[in-house]
Amino acid sequence: MANTLSSSLLLALLVIVFTSFSATAAQYNVLSYGAKPDGRTDSTKAFLAAWKQACGSISPSTIYVPAGRFLLQNVEFKGPCKNNAIVVRIDGTLLAPTDYRVIGNAGNWIFFRNVDGVTVSGGVLDGHGSGLWDCKKSGKNCPSGATTLGFSKSNNIVISGLTSLNSQMFHIVINGCNNVRIQGVRVSASGNSPNTDGIHVQLSRNVAILNSKIGTGDDCISIGAGTTNLWIENVVCGPGHGISIGSLGKDLKEPGVQNVTVKTITFIGTQNGLRIKSWGRPSNGFVRNVLFQHAVMTNVQNPIVIDQNYCPDNKNCPGQASGVKISDVTYQDIHGTSATQVAVKFECSKKFPCTGIKMEDVKLTFKNQPARASCSNADGTTSGVIQPNSCL
Repeated sequence: MANTLSSSLLLALLVIVFTSFSATAAQYNVLSYGAKPDGRTDSTKAFLAAWKQACGSISPSTIYVPAGRFLLQNVEFKGPCKNNAIVVRIDGTLLAPTDYRVIGNAGNWIFFRNVDGVTVSGGVLDGHGSGLWDCKKSGKNCPSGATTLGFSKSNNIVISGLTSLNSQMFHIVINGCNNVRIQGVRVSASGNSPNTDGIHVQLSRNVAILNSKIGTGDDCISIGAGTTNLWIENVVCGPGHGISIGSLGKDLKEPGVQNVTVKTITFIGTQNGLRIKSWGRPSNGFVRNVLFQHAVMTNVQNPIVIDQNYCPDNKNCPGQASGVKISDVTYQDIHGTSATQVAVKFECSKKFPCTGIKMEDVKLTFKNQPARASCSNADGTTSGVIQPNSCL
């Protein structure tokens, strides 16, 4: 009875709060500022004008993007604003220019900087990235590409119910932010699209990524240096390169990664599953207190992998040892199928071996047979059913 009463009371309070918010929130429809939903007319100035009004308002504000297709150049929404409750509600589709060169060197397509309390809700962001992918594959001199949606130096951010298609480069980047919630997001790009990480987090604290489906040509989620208190739950990954901490240790001085939870994840046909990756060169970086829990692997090439010898094109690192210290990493209830015979691979630094690795109830098979494990410079413990046999 007490529980019922408290939940009813909570619901009533939420309704009151939401109703009062809706009543007081000023709404700025991008059509009122000259945006055209025809997919051809450049609506960049109209979106910036709506943002100027919403950001300058002292009361909560909603920027409304109705159904239709809106062409946008690279656009930066800057704060700080006079209120910390701006909702960008998208019912339509935002289109990047089809010519990748227009925004290809801008770094970002849709970018928020120094904002607080911004929610981006719904809608489709179409990055039109395939032309740039083809350029990169041809070996021609191409721009590096634009991230579809970026937040930098921002707090109290929500990204909800959004679809990102065919980004030129990374789909969503969270950089230098605090208190971010990404939920119900769908990311889709070709499995061979280069550098199209689904969600990338770096230099950020208190980030949650929930209930999302990511298929792309690079990491589904990549976790960069300086990430603390990251929670990832109920994510489907594939195609893609898995969920990766790193690559870390490219620089000599680098903030570490700590307090990461990755749980209830499904990997389908990915290159990697749960990966930690660092450059084979000196660094003061670290990874510690990581929990990988409840993961299902379906035909994954490297289901569990720590690679501390990362050295693309064998430049600037051959023969050197990684300085990144990896400790206290737990793998719990990981099962499924490996596409290769070695399903567990721990290649740790010869200078700073991995310590405190725990494996509990891990069962991975290769062609209906027990898979194999390979370890170097790795120390830890096992409990429960462990297959392949532990090499720790």
